[in-house]
Amino acid sequence: MPDSDRRRLSPEELLRHVEAEERFAKRGRLKVFLGYASGVGKSFRMLDEGRRRKLRGQDVIVGAVQASEDETIVELLHGLELIQPLANGALDLDAICRRRPSVCLIDGLAYRNSSGGRNEFRWQDVEELLASGISVMTTINLQYIAEKQERVEAIRRKRVNDSVPESFLLRADDIEVVDAPALDPQLSELREIALVLAAEVVDAQLVEYLKRHGIEQTYGAHERILVCITPRSNADLMISRGRRQADRFHGDLFVVYVEQLGLSESDRAMLEQNLAAARSLKAKIEVLRGDDVVDAILEFARREAITQIFVGHSQRAGFWQRFRPNPVERLILESGNMDVRVFPQGELGTTEAETIT
Repeated sequence: MPDSDRRRLSPEELLRHVEAEERFAKRGRLKVFLGYASGVGKSFRMLDEGRRRKLRGQDVIVGAVQASEDETIVELLHGLELIQPLANGALDLDAICRRRPSVCLIDGLAYRNSSGGRNEFRWQDVEELLASGISVMTTINLQYIAEKQERVEAIRRKRVNDSVPESFLLRADDIEVVDAPALDPQLSELREIALVLAAEVVDAQLVEYLKRHGIEQTYGAHERILVCITPRSNADLMISRGRRQADRFHGDLFVVYVEQLGLSESDRAMLEQNLAAARSLKAKIEVLRGDDVVDAILEFARREAITQIFVGHSQRAGFWQRFRPNPVERLILESGNMDVRVFPQGELGTTEAETIT
């Protein structure tokens, strides 16, 4: 069957893509200025970009800005229209929506509104503006991102109460890390966390783009390593190499086992030992089911945007295997953009499931 026929979309898929495009077209764009320490200049960068956009003809207003005595900040504000927040500190959403600018600048994304507001947090106010079609540029410090707080607190030895869910940041259309010289190890660690988060945003943008355009996802901004194990595989070596590779590129490690029936007691014990090794290295473990081992692995790999597959391969082959591709060869041939790394194994059994690692 020609490639064009295999990739033709069903009417239901076409409808979903059209609806996704319509939602994307109507929604405002979100740009986040992310700092990993206080005083790196997030507000200045946001206001300065707002000034430059206004000079280019965009309708730009300020919805909220932190109080500052910095003369450069005050000078930038002189050239921009400000919609005063409400008494409780919340954005005046009704006034902003009536004014309907192209872009609204909002400082302090993690701000908690006082009681009586429409939303508890400022990021929820921003979500309303985006849904109404108004684009937003905003600022946040790394310590206020909920999923990063524990790690940042361990470095800074300082706790903050307010937070923004990382899922909100991952929906950003653009993220800019406001950099500063990392003059001590603490800042270097925080900078690394911020850069990884920025890469995660890029990865999320890629996934969303592929979904909207009906493109099969086979790669991402991060390395995503998949280790395929069986009871008799040299799992320790493959999993440890996979963990090292994932850590090196701030990626994810997955370990999968394609379920086999009729395992002996010794094989079950070896399998559990291999899975225990995966758990000890904090891999994400999945048990796959399917009549075809290669199809089961590739279906999982495509769904999870795997970039590298680690498999084992016995050097032993029966006479019948010499005249058709073995499972590892099939995996390599059908893996597309994914890299397949083959680890030589000892004498495995003769089943296809055990030939793939």
